[in-house]
Amino acid sequence: MAANDKVIFKEVTIRAPLDLVWYAWTISERVAEWFAPEAVVEAKEGGPFELYFIPGNRHSMNTRGCKITKLAEQKELHFTWKGPDNFAHLMNNEDELTRVKVSFEALGPDTSKVIVEHSGFKNEEEWEEAYQWHQAAWSQVLDSLRSALEKGEGNLCCQPVS
Repeated sequence: MAANDKVIFKEVTIRAPLDLVWYAWTISERVAEWFAPEAVVEAKEGGPFELYFIPGNRHSMNTRGCKITKLAEQKELHFTWKGPDNFAHLMNNEDELTRVKVSFEALGPDTSKVIVEHSGFKNEEEWEEAYQWHQAAWSQVLDSLRSALEKGEGNLCCQPVS
């Protein structure tokens, strides 16, 4: 990471046991309940972490090709990330993908903390809009995760406006 890269930090406390929070990120069917309507997640290093925000569409609004780069059971999940189509020219070059680290911590038997650290945003003016968009998106994503686990009602992120 370059010294001038910007990082997004978001955290949420969820009334749910740590194992359920972990599964919400590492089992495709669970990810599809709160993050993106279609998910291909294989919980192993080198496994896919692919989200498809438009069901059936493999060409736009997705993280196809993103991989899990590190996995520590119920502690950390690291994966590469592709931005939405309007930032593809900045963020979606295979050798320059941004990186997401999700940390998990049990605060008690039925309470967990999730911290998202999204790094690799360049500190250049053309990146500012992508940075701001992801700041808002990660807040929505974590709100959806909390809602899905606490109430069974996730709000899928980043849906196209119809």
